[in-house]
Amino acid sequence: MKLQILAALNAERDARRAAIVVTDVASGKQRLVKAVDIAKDPLRAVLGDRLRTGKSGMVETAEGRVFLTVYVPAPQLVITGAVHISQVLAPIGKLLGYDVTIVDPRTAFASDERFPDVKVIAEWPDTALPPLNVDRYTAFVALTHDPKIDDPALSHALSRDCFYIGALGSPQNARAAGRTAQATSLSEATISRIHAPIGLDIGAVSPAEIAVAIMAQITERLREEVDEPAVKARHEVRAVVPNEALAPLPCIRSAKADWCSRRAR
Repeated sequence: MKLQILAALNAERDARRAAIVVTDVASGKQRLVKAVDIAKDPLRAVLGDRLRTGKSGMVETAEGRVFLTVYVPAPQLVITGAVHISQVLAPIGKLLGYDVTIVDPRTAFASDERFPDVKVIAEWPDTALPPLNVDRYTAFVALTHDPKIDDPALSHALSRDCFYIGALGSPQNARAAGRTAQATSLSEATISRIHAPIGLDIGAVSPAEIAVAIMAQITERLREEVDEPAVKARHEVRAVVPNEALAPLPCIRSAKADWCSRRAR
């Protein structure tokens, strides 16, 4: 790889911006395509697909056979609230390959002793979040239940196109949080992206169970981003299954109805 391309690639990676190196197999010639430039590129269809999946590989194109080396930022998990749930959620996130950061201005909670091996920022969200480069590769979780902390944090996440945003509490509380002064320019559709109540509905009660439910929902949403057509097809198949097919198992029918009702909210 030429030094000029390597320097440009490193600059994109340092800024948490995706990029793809296109290598012509026949000639060995390489070029760098930044994510922001993909829409203008002759190979935009295949580049967009590879960027969405994050997978490198060989592709036959109108320009000939090329190898696409895809560079996407490591996913990050940003948590507001150094609470009991966070003490379990943070190590699970790290185990799954996320860069984890916890933000909480309450120094009694946000300490290295409570969160070993995790980046902890004991600052208010307005100060702590901008340097973190929260972006579309970020899962954002608000767990304090304190509007002074969660509301501005959620507003920041909504404005930065995070692939997942979740908050403790009811959908009504989440929408209210999204309508803080910082979010007045955001649409209702944008605000409705907040997952609340947070986590998959698995009947979680303890902090550890809630953490598992949250990470499961984050994973579900991440995979939807990667394989949206397959997920849509799976949901369509689920939707056309007649209720009569579940007649011998009323408990399953009830669980399915509860799940669908919750997803609809």
